[in-house]
Amino acid sequence: MNRSIFLLALCVPALAHADPEPRKRFYFRAGVVHVAPFESSNEMELEGVDGPASLAIKDGPIAGSGATISSGTTFAATIGWNTPWLNKRLAIETIIGIPFTVKFEATGTLANESLAPMALGLDTGVPPLGPELGEAKALPVVVTGVYDLIVGKRIRPYAGGGIAVLFATGEKVTNPQLTALGEPDMTVSPAPGLVLQGGIDAKIASRIYARIDIKFIALMYARARVEHVQVETPDLPLFGSTEVGTAKMSMWVNPLIIQAGIGTDF
Repeated sequence: MNRSIFLLALCVPALAHADPEPRKRFYFRAGVVHVAPFESSNEMELEGVDGPASLAIKDGPIAGSGATISSGTTFAATIGWNTPWLNKRLAIETIIGIPFTVKFEATGTLANESLAPMALGLDTGVPPLGPELGEAKALPVVVTGVYDLIVGKRIRPYAGGGIAVLFATGEKVTNPQLTALGEPDMTVSPAPGLVLQGGIDAKIASRIYARIDIKFIALMYARARVEHVQVETPDLPLFGSTEVGTAKMSMWVNPLIIQAGIGTDF
């Protein structure tokens, strides 16, 4: 009897920490992901203003100007590795997705007022740009570590964190005024950030799991440049058109990423 009690006492701690359903080494969840930025932009800046354009505009920020970027939805998959660390509760995972289109829009004076209303005291006839600026294909690359908060047979809530970098490709200006005389060159630099993550993984059938995942990427600062911008000056036929230099945009993006998917462990 005493021996049985002694053996039971040795086993209880191990049972308390045991995973009731050992997980496979890798897992895969595929579904839909929605990316919603919580952006805050600086004023657009001009640099390299020269020649006739310097009669109407100067280098520096455009007072009251700003920009926003749109939300996007795409298909994506999460691939993870269940590590042997921290009682097998820690996993490392990443997202593989289809790039989605984001649109850049002008706000404030950039959208509602002329970039160069006057030159030498004369009206230039240059109209406001309006809200449309450009677009690009965006793809956030995310790597995180997630920790199972509760180890259950069917539901596993988790939390984690990591790093992310937002890459953009296929950048182009789409504003009709800015493309009337040619195609300006637009580039968006990679934007790194820090990730906070949480979600729930639920078993719905044998080796089939559904997942709801939420990520917030903080401190993500994006920079864009538009070069070789030319505009028409209809009220100044002597000039016809003029190049206004390089426009620079910068903003905090800080996207919220919501993902729903289904998959298996293997």
